[in-house]
Amino acid sequence: MTILAAGVGGCRKKITEEKFNWVADRFDDIRVLKYRVPGFDTLALNEKLLIYYLSQAALSGRDILFDQNGRYNLRIRRTLEAIYQGYAGDRKDPRFKQFEKYLKKVWFANGIHHHYSTDKFRPEFTEAYFDELVAGTPKTDFPMDFGSVERVIAEIKPVVFDPEVMPKRVNLAAGEDIIRASANNYYEGVSQQEVEEFYAARMDPNDRTPVSYGLNSKLVKGGDGRLVEQVWKVGGMYSPAIEKIVYWLQKASEVAVGRQKETIDALIAFYKSGDLKQFDKYSILWVGDTASKVDFVNGFIESYGDPLGYRGSWESMVNFRDEDATERTKIICEAAQWFEDHSPVDEQFRKKEVKGVSAKVITAAILGGDCYPATPIGVNLPNADWIRRDHGSKSVTVGNITSAYAEAAKGNGFDEEFIFDSETIELHKKYGSLADDLHTDLHECLGHGSGQLVPGVKGDELKNYSSTLEEARADLFALYYLGDPKMVELGLVPSFDVAKTEYAVYMMNGMMTQFARIEPGKTVEEAHMRNRKLIAEWCYERGKDERVVEKVVKDGKTYIVVNDYQKLRGLFGELLKEIQRIKSTGDFESGRELVETYAVQIDPELHKEVLDRYQKLGLAPYSGFVNPVYQPVMENGEIVDVNVEYTDDYAGQMMEYSREYSFLPSVN
Repeated sequence: MTILAAGVGGCRKKITEEKFNWVADRFDDIRVLKYRVPGFDTLALNEKLLIYYLSQAALSGRDILFDQNGRYNLRIRRTLEAIYQGYAGDRKDPRFKQFEKYLKKVWFANGIHHHYSTDKFRPEFTEAYFDELVAGTPKTDFPMDFGSVERVIAEIKPVVFDPEVMPKRVNLAAGEDIIRASANNYYEGVSQQEVEEFYAARMDPNDRTPVSYGLNSKLVKGGDGRLVEQVWKVGGMYSPAIEKIVYWLQKASEVAVGRQKETIDALIAFYKSGDLKQFDKYSILWVGDTASKVDFVNGFIESYGDPLGYRGSWESMVNFRDEDATERTKIICEAAQWFEDHSPVDEQFRKKEVKGVSAKVITAAILGGDCYPATPIGVNLPNADWIRRDHGSKSVTVGNITSAYAEAAKGNGFDEEFIFDSETIELHKKYGSLADDLHTDLHECLGHGSGQLVPGVKGDELKNYSSTLEEARADLFALYYLGDPKMVELGLVPSFDVAKTEYAVYMMNGMMTQFARIEPGKTVEEAHMRNRKLIAEWCYERGKDERVVEKVVKDGKTYIVVNDYQKLRGLFGELLKEIQRIKSTGDFESGRELVETYAVQIDPELHKEVLDRYQKLGLAPYSGFVNPVYQPVMENGEIVDVNVEYTDDYAGQMMEYSREYSFLPSVN
């Protein structure tokens, strides 16, 4: 088989299947990988067309996320790209390589703040060298939609170079005004108290079907002191990009049929109106469509980028069902009521009737917005608790992405460096992939959709701790049930050994190895990292007297060792019970105490050790992806087929996306 890959400058070169390289680029703490799209060639033409049109819609919203992540991101990115393309000076100068690395990081993070830690990047090149780069680039190459070159450079230089200006995109530090302290572009001129009061006045505690307030808007304070939502819709904020998204969704609607066509049309109506009740209608239609082979996520979805969890970042993923692998998730879904009935949480917080749980393993076809370049390996949507309650949820495990991660990790020496004993290493090699897949399945398929709120609790009471506690709840559900005999009975695992390898690696990651993603002296900020640390540290402390888990130092290296896997499973159940109570009752103070006690602070000596061990192995703690390229085959003005190609050129893809999918003029 021959695979086409883009070379430097967009030239195409042929590489054989045997020489397929999973790593497209490596810089700083990041690897950029490729992912295959197995099975695309076997799809019907109608399905290929649907994927192509939805993929174009997915790419058309790219600039929205850059702007959401920071008000200066677009002008910074476009200025850097102008220099990268047009600079006439010495491009072999080590300082230019430092500039190039900075630009690659900005592309990867969709802005100037790290995609995980949300700390602002520090350029390795100087401000004086930046002035040289600007002077060596033709003025005609710079974007003019933000004003003159001189004005733009004057605006962005302090944002890029001054560490005190916009230092953190999402600041969750206790005691801070987390709205004013965060550099995201979801708010302007407002305080945390004003935001909370603004939405508290709009919420009806008796409404069983509340809209997701603020999900598709920016909240700003006008000249008269009034707070106003700037809605993201056609004719509103981000209109040029949303119009392109709608154009491609309309093309997709023309080839879609049945429930899927109705779903796409509802999404188009939402983008045109900006009405969140219309988004709820789309979400209900989407969650009910379990028959379509091709599927997609598109919209203002996840709220991790907003410290208060109101606003949704724009994201998209286009995919199709992996029929063979989906059999695994079908078994889990069919047993959903059993899992809910046997949960260790209090009976009053369990669902009496589990509705609409569907799950599948998918093959990602394109990643966009907040799913690109870094992407989730599992998704459970919709996020609205009342839709989950009344209509269910749809869960996916992204099979070809997890496969790409596994292929790229082969032989990297991680297990041998961080796992204490050879028996656990062998278990991880034997069952690690299965354990990871099942953990993701249980987390997404059942964990997020489990439990219920008590009457009067709306779901936003946990505020800035909500995301961490929700991820912890889903992880604990997965960890607890991965070790249940029911998994053997269902034929999903051969024995408890699968749970043992997941427990060992999870505790090691939560208490130690994930710290490789954090700079020295920093605390844990990202919700998923906080979740893992909370679980691991709580279980370690709670089981300390019985040495359920312990830290062992051998030859100067620290290891996390699980001594009693069954007792650890019991601790997972205890913590799940407490976190479900916190969510169900909206107990903010208990949630705050859990997170601040177990999830934030890092032992500086252990942190340094982890960083040193990672560095010696040459490991990159973060990974993301370049997208495949879909090429329509035309005959007599009609598309008669769509081919998929693969690229090795990360910078080339980013520059191409900036040329082809930048629709936002000055938006601030």
